[in-house]
Amino acid sequence: MPSRSADDDPRLGDVSEGTILRAILSRTAPASHAILGPGDDAAVIATPSGSVVATTDTLVHGPDFRLAWSTGYDLGWKSAAVNLADVAAMGARPTALLVALAVPRDLRLSFVEQLADGFREACEALAPGCAVVGGDLTVSDVLTIAVTALGDLEGREPVTRAGARPGDVVAVAGELGHAAHGLAVLFGRFRDGGVPVPIDSDLLESGERAALSAQLRPAPPIGLGVMASVAAATAMMDISDGLALDAGRLAAASDVTLDLSRAALGEHPERALAGGEDHALLATFPSDVLPPGFRIIGAVRERGADGVLCDGLPVSSDGWDPYRDWDSTAG
Repeated sequence: MPSRSADDDPRLGDVSEGTILRAILSRTAPASHAILGPGDDAAVIATPSGSVVATTDTLVHGPDFRLAWSTGYDLGWKSAAVNLADVAAMGARPTALLVALAVPRDLRLSFVEQLADGFREACEALAPGCAVVGGDLTVSDVLTIAVTALGDLEGREPVTRAGARPGDVVAVAGELGHAAHGLAVLFGRFRDGGVPVPIDSDLLESGERAALSAQLRPAPPIGLGVMASVAAATAMMDISDGLALDAGRLAAASDVTLDLSRAALGEHPERALAGGEDHALLATFPSDVLPPGFRIIGAVRERGADGVLCDGLPVSSDGWDPYRDWDSTAG
């Protein structure tokens, strides 16, 4: 849809809630599982399998994103993608998103229109048939985006973190470490006295552009969650806080040890292990099963003293922890 001109872009504090909602809802697309979409007190979603996968995630200006670096479109896309990945990690097909926005009065109407565009196009690209079906809108001094995602297991059992067995292979779908590289570029190149400054694309090399895209507009392999489930994945999860930390969570839930191969982690194994926000899918499969789109990065062992090894050696469980790392990234 066309963007607004500067002369026709009011502050949110100067228009009504109805105007803001109409601007957002005019940019949503129908969800294939929605019996009743936006406009009533609640949406009605079909659940053919009789069960619903549900997850929620909140992005807050400061610890989760900076407006100096992210457009409204970026934030809509990323907010959708990170929630869709959690649904996919259960082996479910995403069906609908509910979005709650707390927005400052001085934001422009065009910002929330871009936000809605990002949500719509992320769903169209990553999870066709899924769409925003409702939510909430309020005012706040701090921009906050809270998303609830729903999914359908289509008659299958959920793939949890607790099913990995000794003898399984450890596999991943998606890229590792690229989002962390993008974050390093932002904090290393686009701050002045610790304060974020707008991204100057002319300063970026091609590899840095790809890394920033992975950080600001991640594209998780959503459809491969269903494929992994159909292929009898024994355990699966979304890698959001770094491979080492999340692999440790899966290992603990399954009471096993995951032994990763450094050579399988790419050119920058430490970045792959410690970097967060990849939103790749980490899964375990029987040794004779590997669906297309997944690559083997290790093996499942009997539980030992350490939950995660790399070439047989203990791995630090460093990863993203908002309570520990917020101060180091604030600004």
